[in-house]
Amino acid sequence: MRLHSMTSSLSASSRETAKMADVVNVGVNLDAFSHAISGIQALRSSVSRVFESLKDGMKNRETLEGREKQFIAEFQDNLQAVNRDLNELERLSGLVGRPSESHPLHNSGLLSLDPVQDKTPLYSQLLQAYKWSNKLQYHAGLASSLLNQQSLKRSANQMGASAKRRPKVQPSTLVLPPQYVDDVISRIGRMFPDMTIELFRPNGTSAVLLVTLGKVLKAIVVMRSLFIDRTVVRGFNENVYNEDRKLDIWTKSQYQVFQKVTDHATTALLHYQLPQMPDVVVRSFMTWLRSYIKLFQSSCQRCGRFLQDGLPPTWRDFRTLEAFHDTCRM
Repeated sequence: MRLHSMTSSLSASSRETAKMADVVNVGVNLDAFSHAISGIQALRSSVSRVFESLKDGMKNRETLEGREKQFIAEFQDNLQAVNRDLNELERLSGLVGRPSESHPLHNSGLLSLDPVQDKTPLYSQLLQAYKWSNKLQYHAGLASSLLNQQSLKRSANQMGASAKRRPKVQPSTLVLPPQYVDDVISRIGRMFPDMTIELFRPNGTSAVLLVTLGKVLKAIVVMRSLFIDRTVVRGFNENVYNEDRKLDIWTKSQYQVFQKVTDHATTALLHYQLPQMPDVVVRSFMTWLRSYIKLFQSSCQRCGRFLQDGLPPTWRDFRTLEAFHDTCRM
């Protein structure tokens, strides 16, 4: 048992020594090192034969004396083989040489000699962290060189040059001339004789439309160039002006039916979106709004009723313009 533990410790030491070969700058005889590893394997084999002979015991012979003599002879041969392999290993270990004291990780390399490496893998973790830090330093250097080539130019010394920067170019669809907007609105008004469109400019270039649809409703459409920002629908007899005689673009209708139509108009603004052709968007929205000319005369296309929960069909399909109750359109 003592021989088995000794060979196990020797093999463990040889494995740990082999692991240090790629870490430590050594003056080691690699040829002798290779022969030493082979010697360890031979020693393990001879020790195994010793224990196998002990396990098998005395083989069957004609007499007891013959069995004892054969067992003792085989056991002595196995022990001599162990002694011979051990002496050879000691000779080779002297030829391997000792590693030099200077290595990249200095004294931390001695952690690799820990016999309980599986329980405390400090050395392998230290090597991994060392490689990771080297990669981090390498990539940081590359990033620094790239940033230096493409400077962001945001230092305090260059703040005075902000006035020399080129002015920000706005999208062409947002800076349409007022004359073009007026022309588009007038053409839409001529398309629908039963719809009256009044155009106001309370804040300069931004337009606000007051749309009167027959004697059914009035809608206030707030525009930014040819983009519709907000729509409020009120009853035909409701006041659309505030105390300053300006269009009231915030107050909701006092009737639930027109509150529903306002919500549906907001949904329509999200549906009709074509930034490249804003005039088409305005015309499509006005066509959809005009479908409320028979708000109180159309029946629901789903249930066929005129009223549901006391309300007429307030929803208009975006493509077919058919009338539906709010719950029947689902």
